[in-house]
Amino acid sequence: MSLSPSKPLELVCPAGNLPSLKTAVDQGADAVYLGFRDETNARHFPGLNFDAKTAAQGVRYAHERGRRVFVALNTFPQPSGWERWQAAVDRAAELGADAVIAADISVLDYARRQHPQLPLHLSVQGSTTNYEAIRFYHEHFGIRRVVLPRVLSLPQVRHVLENSPVAIEVFGFGGLCIMVEGRCLLSSYTSPGSRPTCAGSVRRPRRCAGRKRCVGWKRDWAGC
Repeated sequence: MSLSPSKPLELVCPAGNLPSLKTAVDQGADAVYLGFRDETNARHFPGLNFDAKTAAQGVRYAHERGRRVFVALNTFPQPSGWERWQAAVDRAAELGADAVIAADISVLDYARRQHPQLPLHLSVQGSTTNYEAIRFYHEHFGIRRVVLPRVLSLPQVRHVLENSPVAIEVFGFGGLCIMVEGRCLLSSYTSPGSRPTCAGSVRRPRRCAGRKRCVGWKRDWAGC
C-alpha cells in the first residue's frame, strides 16, 4: 500500500507471472510490480517472473485498464555482471514501465542519468527507516516513493510519513523476521553470488538443543 498525507491509499500488488498480473488488475489493484527472469530481481525463482514477451503483454494489459506497472530491480549488482542491471533498467524504460523499484545506488544513478523521465522508487531492500535517509535519496537520485521496511511500528511509520519529502509505501501483509530487509547477512552468506536478498535462510529448520526447530518464528526466538 502507498501512503501520502494528501492522497488516498493506493493498492500495489505483486505479480509473479502474467495470469497473476491480470488477476490483480481485474480485482482492483491500482498498480502491480513485477520482475524479470534474471538476477536483477530479488524473487528470481523457477517458474516466476517475466520474459520480454510476457512483460510487454503485462504492461499493455495494465495500461489499457488505467493501471500502472512498476519493475523491481531490487538486487545489488556484482562487479562481474553490472551490464545485466544496466540492460534491465533500459528494458524497463523501453517497456514503458511507470517506475523502477531499486535499492542499489549505482542502479538508481544509472537510471537517473540515462532515463531521467523514468520515475524511481526506493526498494524496501534499501533499508531506509528514517526521513533524513529518504531526503538523501530524494535529493541525490530524485526518488518519488520509498517502500519502508516491515520492522517499523505504526507510530514510526506515521512519523516518517509526516516528515517525508516523497510518497510512502508500506506492506499490508508479509512475514516478519528477526532481520531487516536489505541487511540480511545470513541470506547474503547462503545466496548464490552472495547477493544480500532474502533467501529464507532464517526460516529453515535447525536443530537446537537436540530438537528440530525453525528459528525464524517468534515462538522460537527465546527457545534457542
